Amino acid sequence: MNGSTWFEFFRGLPWLSWGAAVHVLLFLAVLLHVLRHRRRADSTLLWLFLTWLLPVAGAVLYAMFGVDRVPKVRWRRAVQRRVRMDGAQRAASGDILPEAYWQSMSGAPTTPEDEWTRALDRPMAVTLQNFPLLGGNQIMPLLTGDEAFPQMLAAIRAAQHHIHLQSFIIGNDDVGRAFLEAMAERARAGVRVRVLFDRFGSSYALFGGLFRSYHRVPNMTLAGWTQSNLFRKQLHFNLRNHRKILVVDGAVGFMGGVNLNDYSHSREGQEAIQDYHFEVQGPIVQELQYTFLRDWHVMTEEDPEQLLNAAHFFRQPMPGTALARVVNSGPSSDLDVAVDMFFNAVNTAREQVFIITPYFLPSEDLLRALRLAALRGVRVYLVVPEKSNHWYTTWAARAMYEDLLESGVRLFERRPPFMHAKAMTVDDRMAIVGSSNWDYRSLFSNYETSLVIYDPQFVMHLKLLMIEDLHESRELELRAFKNRPVSHRYLENFCNLFSPLL
Repeated sequence: MNGSTWFEFFRGLPWLSWGAAVHVLLFLAVLLHVLRHRRRADSTLLWLFLTWLLPVAGAVLYAMFGVDRVPKVRWRRAVQRRVRMDGAQRAASGDILPEAYWQSMSGAPTTPEDEWTRALDRPMAVTLQNFPLLGGNQIMPLLTGDEAFPQMLAAIRAAQHHIHLQSFIIGNDDVGRAFLEAMAERARAGVRVRVLFDRFGSSYALFGGLFRSYHRVPNMTLAGWTQSNLFRKQLHFNLRNHRKILVVDGAVGFMGGVNLNDYSHSREGQEAIQDYHFEVQGPIVQELQYTFLRDWHVMTEEDPEQLLNAAHFFRQPMPGTALARVVNSGPSSDLDVAVDMFFNAVNTAREQVFIITPYFLPSEDLLRALRLAALRGVRVYLVVPEKSNHWYTTWAARAMYEDLLESGVRLFERRPPFMHAKAMTVDDRMAIVGSSNWDYRSLFSNYETSLVIYDPQFVMHLKLLMIEDLHESRELELRAFKNRPVSHRYLENFCNLFSPLL
Protein backbone atom coordinates (compact mmCIF):
# COMPACT_ATOMS: atom_id res chain seq x y z
CA MET A 1 0.00 0.00 0.00
CA ASN A 2 1.18 3.55 -0.74
CA GLY A 3 0.70 6.40 1.68
CA SER A 4 -2.66 7.59 0.33
CA THR A 5 -4.09 4.05 0.37
CA TRP A 6 -3.12 3.59 4.02
CA PHE A 7 -4.68 6.94 4.83
CA GLU A 8 -7.96 5.96 3.23
CA PHE A 9 -7.87 2.62 5.02
CA PHE A 10 -7.39 4.09 8.48
CA ARG A 11 -9.83 6.90 7.81
CA GLY A 12 -12.49 4.27 7.18
CA LEU A 13 -11.88 2.37 10.38
CA PRO A 14 -13.85 4.68 12.74
CA TRP A 15 -16.87 4.48 10.48
CA LEU A 16 -16.47 0.73 10.34
CA SER A 17 -16.25 0.58 14.13
CA TRP A 18 -19.32 2.77 14.61
CA GLY A 19 -21.25 0.73 12.07
CA ALA A 20 -20.25 -2.53 13.73
CA ALA A 21 -21.26 -1.15 17.15
CA VAL A 22 -24.69 -0.09 15.87
CA HIS A 23 -25.15 -3.49 14.22
CA VAL A 24 -24.27 -5.35 17.43
CA LEU A 25 -26.51 -3.12 19.56
CA LEU A 26 -29.47 -3.64 17.22
CA PHE A 27 -28.84 -7.38 17.20
CA LEU A 28 -28.77 -7.43 21.01
CA ALA A 29 -31.99 -5.41 21.13
CA VAL A 30 -33.73 -7.95 18.88
CA LEU A 31 -32.25 -10.81 20.92
CA LEU A 32 -33.57 -9.35 24.18
CA HIS A 33 -37.00 -8.77 22.65
CA VAL A 34 -37.38 -12.32 21.33
CA LEU A 35 -36.19 -13.75 24.66
CA ARG A 36 -38.62 -11.61 26.63
CA HIS A 37 -41.61 -13.50 25.22
CA ARG A 38 -41.67 -17.23 24.59
CA ARG A 39 -42.14 -17.94 20.90
CA ARG A 40 -41.46 -20.67 18.37
CA ALA A 41 -37.79 -21.62 18.19
CA ASP A 42 -37.75 -21.85 14.37
CA SER A 43 -39.16 -18.35 14.00
CA THR A 44 -36.80 -16.96 16.64
CA LEU A 45 -33.69 -18.46 15.05
CA LEU A 46 -34.75 -17.33 11.59
CA TRP A 47 -35.21 -13.73 12.72
CA LEU A 48 -31.91 -13.74 14.61
CA PHE A 49 -30.18 -15.07 11.50
CA LEU A 50 -31.72 -12.36 9.31
CA THR A 51 -30.92 -9.63 11.85
CA TRP A 52 -27.26 -10.64 11.95
CA LEU A 53 -27.01 -11.24 8.21
CA LEU A 54 -28.57 -7.87 7.27
CA PRO A 55 -27.09 -5.08 9.39
CA VAL A 56 -29.69 -2.49 10.40
CA ALA A 57 -32.10 -3.69 7.69
CA GLY A 58 -32.62 -6.99 9.53
CA ALA A 59 -33.58 -5.20 12.76
CA VAL A 60 -35.97 -2.90 10.88
CA LEU A 61 -37.58 -5.90 9.17
CA TYR A 62 -37.98 -7.57 12.56
CA ALA A 63 -39.67 -4.50 14.02
CA MET A 64 -42.02 -4.33 11.04
CA PHE A 65 -42.83 -8.01 10.48
CA GLY A 66 -41.38 -10.09 13.30
CA VAL A 67 -43.37 -8.87 16.31
CA ASP A 68 -46.29 -11.24 16.83
CA ARG A 69 -47.42 -10.15 20.29
CA VAL A 70 -48.96 -6.79 21.16
CA PRO A 71 -50.34 -5.49 24.47
CA LYS A 72 -54.12 -5.47 24.87
CA VAL A 73 -54.37 -2.92 27.67
CA ARG A 74 -55.98 -0.05 25.75
CA TRP A 75 -59.43 -1.63 25.55
CA ARG A 76 -59.31 -2.89 29.11
CA ARG A 77 -58.24 0.46 30.56
CA ALA A 78 -60.71 2.46 28.49
CA VAL A 79 -63.63 0.31 29.51
CA GLN A 80 -62.66 0.38 33.18
CA ARG A 81 -62.17 4.15 33.10
CA ARG A 82 -65.17 5.28 31.10
CA VAL A 83 -68.02 2.77 31.37
CA ARG A 84 -70.36 3.11 34.34
CA MET A 85 -69.57 0.17 36.58
CA ASP A 86 -73.06 -0.38 37.99
CA GLY A 87 -73.90 -3.98 37.28
CA ALA A 88 -70.64 -4.62 35.44
CA GLN A 89 -68.69 -7.85 35.92
CA ARG A 90 -65.18 -9.00 35.18
CA ALA A 91 -64.74 -11.71 32.55
CA ALA A 92 -62.11 -14.42 32.87
CA SER A 93 -59.92 -12.39 30.51
CA GLY A 94 -59.97 -9.43 32.91
CA ASP A 95 -62.16 -7.35 30.60
CA ILE A 96 -64.93 -5.36 32.23
CA LEU A 97 -68.24 -6.08 30.54
CA PRO A 98 -71.36 -3.99 31.13
CA GLU A 99 -74.63 -5.16 32.59
CA ALA A 100 -76.30 -5.12 29.16
CA TYR A 101 -73.89 -7.79 27.92
CA TRP A 102 -74.43 -10.11 30.86
CA GLN A 103 -78.19 -9.64 30.73
CA SER A 104 -78.19 -10.62 27.06
CA MET A 105 -76.19 -13.75 27.90
CA SER A 106 -78.45 -14.76 30.81
CA GLY A 107 -79.52 -18.36 30.49
CA ALA A 108 -77.60 -18.94 27.25
CA PRO A 109 -74.37 -20.70 28.44
CA THR A 110 -74.82 -24.46 28.35
CA THR A 111 -73.04 -27.82 28.06
CA PRO A 112 -73.59 -30.61 25.52
CA GLU A 113 -75.98 -33.38 26.58
CA ASP A 114 -74.23 -36.15 24.65
CA GLU A 115 -71.23 -37.69 26.47
CA TRP A 116 -69.17 -38.01 23.27
CA THR A 117 -69.75 -34.32 22.46
CA ARG A 118 -68.93 -33.34 26.04
CA ALA A 119 -65.63 -35.17 25.68
CA LEU A 120 -64.86 -33.16 22.53
CA ASP A 121 -65.75 -29.89 24.24
CA ARG A 122 -64.28 -30.50 27.71
CA PRO A 123 -60.67 -29.38 27.03
CA MET A 124 -61.96 -26.34 25.13
CA ALA A 125 -64.34 -25.39 27.95
CA VAL A 126 -61.40 -25.38 30.38
CA THR A 127 -58.80 -23.62 28.23
CA LEU A 128 -61.15 -21.15 26.51
CA GLN A 129 -63.15 -19.86 29.45
CA ASN A 130 -63.40 -16.41 27.85
CA PHE A 131 -65.54 -17.91 25.08
CA PRO A 132 -68.73 -19.44 26.59
CA LEU A 133 -70.63 -22.19 24.80
CA LEU A 134 -74.06 -20.74 23.98
CA GLY A 135 -77.17 -22.70 23.02
CA GLY A 136 -80.24 -21.96 20.92
CA ASN A 137 -78.46 -20.79 17.75
CA GLN A 138 -79.35 -21.22 14.12
CA ILE A 139 -76.43 -21.31 11.68
CA MET A 140 -76.89 -21.53 7.91
CA PRO A 141 -74.01 -22.19 5.49
CA LEU A 142 -73.74 -19.89 2.48
CA LEU A 143 -71.65 -21.11 -0.44
CA THR A 144 -69.44 -18.40 -1.98
CA GLY A 145 -70.52 -14.82 -2.49
CA ASP A 146 -73.26 -16.05 -4.82
CA GLU A 147 -75.27 -17.10 -1.76
CA ALA A 148 -73.70 -14.85 0.88
CA PHE A 149 -73.92 -11.44 -0.80
CA PRO A 150 -77.70 -11.39 -1.46
CA GLN A 151 -78.42 -12.45 2.14
CA MET A 152 -76.02 -9.90 3.60
CA LEU A 153 -77.30 -7.06 1.44
CA ALA A 154 -80.91 -7.94 2.29
CA ALA A 155 -80.07 -7.73 6.00
CA ILE A 156 -78.32 -4.39 5.51
CA ARG A 157 -81.25 -2.91 3.56
CA ALA A 158 -83.64 -4.00 6.33
CA ALA A 159 -81.55 -2.45 9.14
CA GLN A 160 -83.42 -0.19 11.56
CA HIS A 161 -80.86 0.73 14.25
CA HIS A 162 -77.24 -0.14 13.43
CA ILE A 163 -74.96 -1.93 10.97
CA HIS A 164 -71.52 -3.15 12.03
CA LEU A 165 -69.38 -4.47 9.17
CA GLN A 166 -65.81 -5.75 9.38
CA SER A 167 -63.89 -7.28 6.49
CA PHE A 168 -60.28 -8.03 5.61
CA ILE A 169 -60.89 -7.07 1.97
CA ILE A 170 -63.40 -4.57 0.69
CA GLY A 171 -62.76 -4.43 -3.03
CA ASN A 172 -62.54 -1.33 -5.18
CA ASP A 173 -65.02 -3.02 -7.50
CA ASP A 174 -68.74 -3.61 -8.04
CA VAL A 175 -69.11 -5.72 -4.88
CA GLY A 176 -67.33 -3.25 -2.60
CA ARG A 177 -69.33 -0.35 -4.02
CA ALA A 178 -72.63 -2.25 -3.71
CA PHE A 179 -72.08 -2.87 0.01
CA LEU A 180 -70.92 0.65 0.78
CA GLU A 181 -73.79 2.17 -1.17
CA ALA A 182 -76.35 -0.05 0.59
CA MET A 183 -74.97 0.98 3.98
CA ALA A 184 -74.79 4.65 2.98
CA GLU A 185 -78.47 4.55 2.03
CA ARG A 186 -79.41 3.22 5.47
CA ALA A 187 -77.10 5.75 7.15
CA ARG A 188 -78.90 8.60 5.37
CA ALA A 189 -82.15 7.12 6.74
CA GLY A 190 -80.82 7.42 10.30
CA VAL A 191 -79.22 3.99 10.86
CA ARG A 192 -75.81 4.12 12.62
CA VAL A 193 -73.23 2.48 10.36
CA ARG A 194 -69.70 1.48 11.39
CA VAL A 195 -67.33 -0.06 8.83
CA LEU A 196 -63.94 -1.51 9.79
CA PHE A 197 -61.56 -2.67 7.05
CA ASP A 198 -58.00 -3.92 7.12
CA ARG A 199 -55.76 -1.28 5.52
CA PHE A 200 -53.49 -3.91 3.96
CA GLY A 201 -56.20 -6.22 2.65
CA SER A 202 -58.33 -3.31 1.39
CA SER A 203 -55.42 -1.26 0.05
CA TYR A 204 -56.86 -0.98 -3.49
CA ALA A 205 -60.07 0.57 -2.14
CA LEU A 206 -58.16 2.69 0.38
CA PHE A 207 -55.68 4.22 -2.05
CA GLY A 208 -58.16 4.15 -4.93
CA GLY A 209 -60.36 6.66 -3.11
CA LEU A 210 -63.40 4.41 -2.61
CA PHE A 211 -63.66 5.03 1.13
CA ARG A 212 -63.10 8.79 0.84
CA SER A 213 -66.32 9.21 -1.09
CA TYR A 214 -68.33 7.98 1.93
CA HIS A 215 -66.64 9.97 4.69
CA ARG A 216 -69.24 12.75 4.57
CA VAL A 217 -72.27 10.46 4.77
CA PRO A 218 -74.12 11.25 8.04
CA ASN A 219 -74.27 8.42 10.61
CA MET A 220 -71.63 6.46 8.68
CA THR A 221 -68.05 6.04 9.92
CA LEU A 222 -65.29 4.08 8.19
CA ALA A 223 -62.04 3.11 9.93
CA GLY A 224 -58.99 1.23 8.71
CA TRP A 225 -57.29 -1.34 10.91
CA THR A 226 -53.55 -0.96 11.22
CA GLN A 227 -51.03 -1.48 13.97
CA SER A 228 -48.36 0.50 12.22
CA ASN A 229 -48.57 3.89 13.93
CA LEU A 230 -45.49 5.78 15.10
CA PHE A 231 -47.63 8.06 17.29
CA ARG A 232 -48.67 4.97 19.28
CA LYS A 233 -45.15 3.53 19.16
CA GLN A 234 -46.30 0.73 16.89
CA LEU A 235 -44.56 -0.56 13.78
CA HIS A 236 -46.30 -3.89 13.23
CA PHE A 237 -46.81 -4.20 9.48
CA ASN A 238 -47.21 -7.97 9.78
CA LEU A 239 -50.28 -7.93 12.05
CA ARG A 240 -53.53 -7.92 10.11
CA ASN A 241 -57.18 -8.14 11.03
CA HIS A 242 -58.49 -11.07 8.99
CA ARG A 243 -61.98 -11.20 10.54
CA LYS A 244 -65.14 -11.02 8.43
CA ILE A 245 -68.13 -10.03 10.57
CA LEU A 246 -71.44 -8.36 9.84
CA VAL A 247 -73.97 -7.67 12.63
CA VAL A 248 -77.26 -5.95 11.83
CA ASP A 249 -79.46 -4.53 14.63
CA GLY A 250 -77.79 -6.96 17.07
CA ALA A 251 -80.17 -9.65 15.82
CA VAL A 252 -78.52 -11.31 12.82
CA GLY A 253 -74.86 -11.92 12.09
CA PHE A 254 -72.68 -13.16 9.26
CA MET A 255 -69.15 -14.53 9.50
CA GLY A 256 -66.79 -16.84 7.68
CA GLY A 257 -64.20 -16.58 4.93
CA VAL A 258 -65.86 -14.55 2.17
CA ASN A 259 -64.30 -11.16 1.42
CA LEU A 260 -66.30 -8.34 -0.13
CA ASN A 261 -64.79 -8.34 -3.62
CA ASP A 262 -65.52 -9.47 -7.17
CA TYR A 263 -63.50 -12.68 -6.89
CA SER A 264 -65.89 -14.02 -4.27
CA HIS A 265 -68.87 -14.34 -6.59
CA SER A 266 -69.45 -15.65 -10.09
CA ARG A 267 -68.91 -13.26 -12.97
CA GLU A 268 -69.54 -13.62 -16.67
CA GLY A 269 -67.34 -16.44 -17.92
CA GLN A 270 -65.69 -16.98 -14.51
CA GLU A 271 -66.57 -19.05 -11.47
CA ALA A 272 -66.34 -17.65 -7.96
CA ILE A 273 -63.48 -18.81 -5.80
CA GLN A 274 -64.80 -21.60 -3.60
CA ASP A 275 -65.60 -20.24 -0.15
CA TYR A 276 -67.88 -20.72 2.88
CA HIS A 277 -69.77 -18.06 4.80
CA PHE A 278 -72.45 -18.37 7.49
CA GLU A 279 -75.61 -16.60 8.59
CA VAL A 280 -76.03 -16.70 12.36
CA GLN A 281 -79.00 -16.02 14.63
CA GLY A 282 -79.34 -16.53 18.36
CA PRO A 283 -77.28 -15.67 21.46
CA ILE A 284 -73.97 -16.20 19.66
CA VAL A 285 -74.63 -13.01 17.67
CA GLN A 286 -73.86 -11.07 20.86
CA GLU A 287 -70.37 -12.54 20.89
CA LEU A 288 -69.83 -11.42 17.29
CA GLN A 289 -71.14 -8.00 18.30
CA TYR A 290 -68.68 -7.73 21.17
CA THR A 291 -65.83 -8.87 18.92
CA PHE A 292 -66.56 -6.10 16.44
CA LEU A 293 -67.03 -3.38 19.07
CA ARG A 294 -63.77 -4.25 20.78
CA ASP A 295 -61.83 -3.99 17.50
CA TRP A 296 -63.70 -0.81 16.63
CA HIS A 297 -62.73 0.88 19.87
CA VAL A 298 -59.07 -0.10 19.50
CA MET A 299 -58.93 1.75 16.16
CA THR A 300 -61.30 4.67 16.79
CA GLU A 301 -61.28 5.10 20.60
CA GLU A 302 -65.02 5.79 20.40
CA ASP A 303 -66.49 6.08 23.89
CA PRO A 304 -67.08 2.53 25.23
CA GLU A 305 -70.19 3.81 26.98
CA GLN A 306 -71.66 4.45 23.54
CA LEU A 307 -70.56 1.05 22.26
CA LEU A 308 -71.38 -1.26 25.17
CA ASN A 309 -75.00 -0.28 25.68
CA ALA A 310 -78.34 -2.07 25.79
CA ALA A 311 -79.15 -1.08 22.20
CA HIS A 312 -76.28 -3.29 21.05
CA PHE A 313 -76.78 -6.07 23.61
CA PHE A 314 -80.23 -7.43 24.36
CA ARG A 315 -81.76 -10.83 25.11
CA GLN A 316 -81.80 -12.90 21.95
CA PRO A 317 -84.48 -15.38 20.87
CA MET A 318 -83.33 -18.98 20.45
CA PRO A 319 -84.33 -19.90 16.88
CA GLY A 320 -82.30 -23.10 16.64
CA THR A 321 -80.65 -25.95 18.51
CA ALA A 322 -76.97 -25.38 17.71
CA LEU A 323 -74.46 -24.97 20.52
CA ALA A 324 -71.77 -22.53 19.44
CA ARG A 325 -68.65 -20.90 20.83
CA VAL A 326 -66.95 -17.85 19.32
CA VAL A 327 -63.17 -18.20 19.44
CA ASN A 328 -61.17 -15.03 18.82
CA SER A 329 -57.45 -15.39 18.32
CA GLY A 330 -54.63 -13.00 17.58
CA PRO A 331 -51.28 -11.58 18.66
CA SER A 332 -52.83 -9.93 21.73
CA SER A 333 -53.90 -13.33 23.11
CA ASP A 334 -52.01 -14.68 26.09
CA LEU A 335 -52.13 -18.15 24.55
CA ASP A 336 -52.04 -19.50 21.00
CA VAL A 337 -55.82 -19.86 21.02
CA ALA A 338 -56.24 -21.01 17.41
CA VAL A 339 -53.54 -23.68 17.81
CA ASP A 340 -55.19 -24.94 21.01
CA MET A 341 -58.58 -25.06 19.29
CA PHE A 342 -57.39 -27.13 16.33
CA PHE A 343 -55.05 -29.30 18.41
CA ASN A 344 -57.85 -30.18 20.82
CA ALA A 345 -60.20 -31.06 17.95
CA VAL A 346 -57.69 -33.41 16.30
CA ASN A 347 -56.40 -34.88 19.55
CA THR A 348 -59.85 -35.81 20.90
CA ALA A 349 -61.25 -37.21 17.63
CA ARG A 350 -62.35 -40.83 17.79
CA GLU A 351 -63.46 -41.63 14.25
CA GLN A 352 -62.89 -38.93 11.64
CA VAL A 353 -61.22 -35.56 11.06
CA PHE A 354 -62.11 -33.69 7.86
CA ILE A 355 -60.24 -30.44 7.10
CA ILE A 356 -60.51 -27.98 4.24
CA THR A 357 -58.06 -25.08 4.17
CA PRO A 358 -56.66 -22.82 1.44
CA TYR A 359 -53.23 -22.58 3.10
CA PHE A 360 -51.61 -25.49 4.91
CA LEU A 361 -48.51 -24.48 6.86
CA PRO A 362 -49.32 -25.73 10.37
CA SER A 363 -47.13 -25.59 13.43
CA GLU A 364 -45.15 -28.70 14.30
CA ASP A 365 -47.52 -29.73 17.09
CA LEU A 366 -50.55 -29.57 14.78
CA LEU A 367 -48.70 -31.58 12.15
CA ARG A 368 -47.82 -34.20 14.75
CA ALA A 369 -51.43 -34.29 16.00
CA LEU A 370 -52.67 -35.10 12.48
CA ARG A 371 -50.08 -37.85 12.04
CA LEU A 372 -50.82 -39.45 15.41
CA ALA A 373 -54.57 -39.28 14.83
CA ALA A 374 -54.16 -41.21 11.58
CA LEU A 375 -51.79 -43.70 13.21
CA ARG A 376 -54.29 -44.48 15.98
CA GLY A 377 -56.96 -45.27 13.39
CA VAL A 378 -58.82 -41.99 12.98
CA ARG A 379 -59.78 -41.33 9.36
CA VAL A 380 -58.09 -38.02 8.50
CA TYR A 381 -59.02 -36.20 5.29
CA LEU A 382 -57.24 -33.02 4.22
CA VAL A 383 -58.34 -30.98 1.18
CA VAL A 384 -56.12 -28.14 -0.08
CA PRO A 385 -56.06 -26.19 -3.38
CA GLU A 386 -54.18 -27.68 -6.30
CA LYS A 387 -52.85 -24.18 -6.98
CA SER A 388 -52.76 -21.46 -4.36
CA ASN A 389 -53.08 -17.77 -5.12
CA HIS A 390 -49.61 -17.54 -3.56
CA TRP A 391 -47.39 -20.05 -5.38
CA TYR A 392 -44.77 -20.23 -2.63
CA THR A 393 -47.30 -21.43 -0.02
CA THR A 394 -48.20 -24.37 -2.28
CA TRP A 395 -44.57 -25.44 -2.54
CA ALA A 396 -43.91 -24.88 1.16
CA ALA A 397 -46.93 -27.02 2.10
CA ARG A 398 -45.88 -29.89 -0.15
CA ALA A 399 -42.74 -30.31 1.92
CA MET A 400 -45.01 -31.73 4.67
CA TYR A 401 -47.15 -34.04 2.54
CA GLU A 402 -44.89 -37.09 2.54
CA ASP A 403 -44.90 -37.45 6.34
CA LEU A 404 -48.68 -37.11 6.40
CA LEU A 405 -49.21 -39.66 3.64
CA GLU A 406 -46.88 -42.15 5.32
CA SER A 407 -48.98 -41.83 8.51
CA GLY A 408 -52.19 -42.64 6.68
CA VAL A 409 -53.61 -39.15 6.20
CA ARG A 410 -55.61 -38.96 2.96
CA LEU A 411 -54.64 -35.79 1.13
CA PHE A 412 -56.56 -34.21 -1.75
CA GLU A 413 -55.76 -31.27 -4.03
CA ARG A 414 -58.84 -29.43 -5.26
CA ARG A 415 -58.90 -28.41 -8.91
CA PRO A 416 -59.46 -24.75 -9.86
CA PRO A 417 -61.14 -22.41 -9.19
CA PHE A 418 -59.05 -21.52 -6.16
CA MET A 419 -60.50 -22.84 -2.89
CA HIS A 420 -60.58 -20.23 -0.12
CA ALA A 421 -62.90 -22.21 2.19
CA LYS A 422 -61.94 -22.94 5.80
CA ALA A 423 -63.83 -25.70 7.62
CA MET A 424 -63.30 -28.69 9.86
CA THR A 425 -65.58 -31.46 11.13
CA VAL A 426 -64.80 -33.99 13.85
CA ASP A 427 -66.70 -37.26 14.42
CA ASP A 428 -69.86 -35.77 12.80
CA ARG A 429 -70.41 -33.94 16.10
CA MET A 430 -68.18 -30.85 15.98
CA ALA A 431 -67.56 -28.25 13.30
CA ILE A 432 -65.09 -25.36 13.23
CA VAL A 433 -65.66 -22.60 10.68
CA GLY A 434 -64.59 -19.00 10.29
CA SER A 435 -61.66 -16.98 8.98
CA SER A 436 -58.73 -19.06 10.34
CA ASN A 437 -56.45 -20.92 7.95
CA TRP A 438 -54.04 -23.70 8.89
CA ASP A 439 -50.94 -21.54 8.44
CA TYR A 440 -48.54 -19.57 10.62
CA ARG A 441 -50.08 -16.22 9.76
CA SER A 442 -53.59 -17.23 10.85
CA LEU A 443 -52.39 -19.24 13.82
CA PHE A 444 -50.03 -16.65 15.31
CA SER A 445 -50.15 -13.23 13.60
CA ASN A 446 -53.64 -12.45 12.33
CA TYR A 447 -56.72 -11.45 14.29
CA GLU A 448 -59.19 -14.23 13.47
CA THR A 449 -62.71 -15.29 14.47
CA SER A 450 -63.90 -18.89 14.44
CA LEU A 451 -67.10 -20.65 15.47
CA VAL A 452 -66.99 -24.02 17.20
CA ILE A 453 -70.39 -25.63 16.62
CA TYR A 454 -72.07 -28.71 18.06
CA ASP A 455 -75.18 -29.58 16.07
CA PRO A 456 -75.54 -32.85 14.11
CA GLN A 457 -77.79 -31.31 11.46
CA PHE A 458 -75.43 -28.40 10.80
CA VAL A 459 -72.34 -30.62 10.84
CA MET A 460 -73.86 -32.98 8.26
CA HIS A 461 -74.91 -30.04 6.05
CA LEU A 462 -71.39 -28.62 6.20
CA LYS A 463 -69.84 -32.03 5.61
CA LEU A 464 -71.88 -32.50 2.42
CA LEU A 465 -70.47 -29.21 1.12
CA MET A 466 -66.98 -30.37 2.01
CA ILE A 467 -67.52 -33.73 0.28
CA GLU A 468 -68.47 -31.87 -2.90
CA ASP A 469 -65.08 -30.14 -2.75
CA LEU A 470 -63.41 -33.47 -2.10
CA HIS A 471 -65.07 -34.91 -5.23
CA GLU A 472 -63.60 -32.00 -7.22
CA SER A 473 -60.14 -32.98 -5.98
CA ARG A 474 -57.35 -35.34 -6.96
CA GLU A 475 -56.06 -37.65 -4.22
CA LEU A 476 -52.30 -37.79 -3.75
CA GLU A 477 -50.85 -41.32 -3.68
CA LEU A 478 -47.79 -41.92 -1.52
CA ARG A 479 -45.82 -43.90 -4.12
CA ALA A 480 -46.41 -41.39 -6.91
CA PHE A 481 -45.66 -38.46 -4.61
CA LYS A 482 -42.36 -40.01 -3.53
CA ASN A 483 -41.35 -40.28 -7.19
CA ARG A 484 -41.78 -36.56 -7.87
CA PRO A 485 -38.77 -34.80 -9.46
CA VAL A 486 -35.83 -34.04 -7.21
CA SER A 487 -36.07 -30.39 -8.26
CA HIS A 488 -39.52 -30.26 -6.64
CA ARG A 489 -38.04 -31.43 -3.34
CA TYR A 490 -35.44 -28.66 -3.41
CA LEU A 491 -38.07 -26.01 -4.13
CA GLU A 492 -40.47 -27.41 -1.49
CA ASN A 493 -37.87 -27.50 1.25
CA PHE A 494 -36.50 -24.08 0.32
CA CYS A 495 -39.95 -22.46 0.49
CA ASN A 496 -40.73 -24.34 3.69
CA LEU A 497 -37.73 -22.71 5.38
CA PHE A 498 -39.71 -19.45 5.30
CA SER A 499 -43.03 -20.92 6.46
CA PRO A 500 -42.88 -19.06 9.82
CA LEU A 501 -42.83 -15.81 7.85
CA LEU A 502 -45.47 -16.67 5.21
